[in-house]
Amino acid sequence: MSYETIRLDRLEHDGVHIATLTLNRPERRNAIDHQMIRELGDALDTLHDDSEVRAVILSGAGEKAFAAGADIAELKERDYNAALQRINSALFRRIEEHRLPFVAAIHGYALGGGCEIAMACDIRIASKNAKMGQPEVGLGILPGAGAIQRLPRLVGMGRAKDLIYTGRIIDADEAERIGLVQYVVEDDALQDKAKELACQIAKQGDLAVQLSKQALNAAWGPPRAFDTLDALAQAVCFESQDKHDRMQNFLDQRAARRKARQEAK
Repeated sequence: MSYETIRLDRLEHDGVHIATLTLNRPERRNAIDHQMIRELGDALDTLHDDSEVRAVILSGAGEKAFAAGADIAELKERDYNAALQRINSALFRRIEEHRLPFVAAIHGYALGGGCEIAMACDIRIASKNAKMGQPEVGLGILPGAGAIQRLPRLVGMGRAKDLIYTGRIIDADEAERIGLVQYVVEDDALQDKAKELACQIAKQGDLAVQLSKQALNAAWGPPRAFDTLDALAQAVCFESQDKHDRMQNFLDQRAARRKARQEAK
């Protein structure tokens, strides 16, 4: 199937079949918008029905970002109804609960929803140039697509509160040190490492890996009621004037930077 905002490729590597799922809006640093959400959902269905693929690599197109977060212009217009629909969090939950193991290959920026979709994957590999964080509070909202649930389980409650409250962006080495990623590699080795790991997983017993994932998720995952709590809190934020003012300021500053770059040429 042809997509506009993602790529789905199936390949045979080292004697096993794996898939690569690529966020493909490099001109927007792979910002996650409604169309990408819909196309990712379709790709997850396709992967679920593929009887030969044993593991999936999730990555971002271009040199600047894995995914720099949600599309802010689109996000600014979302209201409480959009929050209650749990658009992003529902998709990320599908990745977490998918029958296939997902390996996130992270380069450049993985911020906001970009960091949250990476956390929904089973294993994370970062290149040296990766930058990760949850800067949502600076935009007047909360990280409501899974970070409040997943981040404390990966890095501990204290570090999760630090990252969420401050919106601080961390580099790959710190991400590995605190447990947010499992591997850090040189920039040009990222895809090779991801393929190596995905193939190592794919060579194991397929049913055993799938059942291990389900069992680990059951032991580790939060009750789904927490999804509703996140959605309700986000719905309140989406309706606040502070959210609209902060996001408009972000968009204005971005437009000014673009104008300055154009005038400098």
